[in-house]
Amino acid sequence: MGIRDLVGRAMIDAEFLADLARDPAAVLDDYDLTPEERGVIMTAVARLGDAPARERVQAIQAVMMKRWAT
Repeated sequence: MGIRDLVGRAMIDAEFLADLARDPAAVLDDYDLTPEERGVIMTAVARLGDAPARERVQAIQAVMMKRWAT
């Protein structure tokens, strides 16, 4: 599974997206991502630090949509 699978699932599965925001390393281990793809997602999560979970989820979703959902 690659980035398109990850983005697609994140757009339709709220629980998966919440897991991604909570523990991105564990979730991303199941996907075949380039170092750049993985880095972009990890950076988006890290940038939010202690932000509420809802904000983290929205930020990850925005990054994915902007970068890969075209």
